[in-house]
Amino acid sequence: QVQLVESGGGLVQAGGSLRLACTASGSISSVNGMGWYRQAPGKQRELVAIISNYGTTNYAESVKGRFAISRDNAENTVYLQMNSLKPEDTAVYYCYADVFRSGSFYSRDYWGQGTQVTVSS
Repeated sequence: QVQLVESGGGLVQAGGSLRLACTASGSISSVNGMGWYRQAPGKQRELVAIISNYGTTNYAESVKGRFAISRDNAENTVYLQMNSLKPEDTAVYYCYADVFRSGSFYSRDYWGQGTQVTVSS
């Protein structure tokens, strides 16, 4: 009933930039927090950035000052602007959203399929 679709991943050289976008669609009443996680080979999935429905943000220490998360509540879309990319940013990036489905009195987490970000040196 709810789908999260990511776009914007790809291959970029170190120092470059990418902009990820994720749109939640389907039978949605409202969306609470949204964010991005990533998982590199051999590592646990980790939080990159999250943003509440009122704009409060949190970032992983490793991306502070380089990445910026934003959202368009009217479009149920979250963005991640990634600047000054480093090879260690290479990972599959997953979109996350805490969603109230239409007619539901509770919310639950939804995840996108993931998009590959590869930063070459």
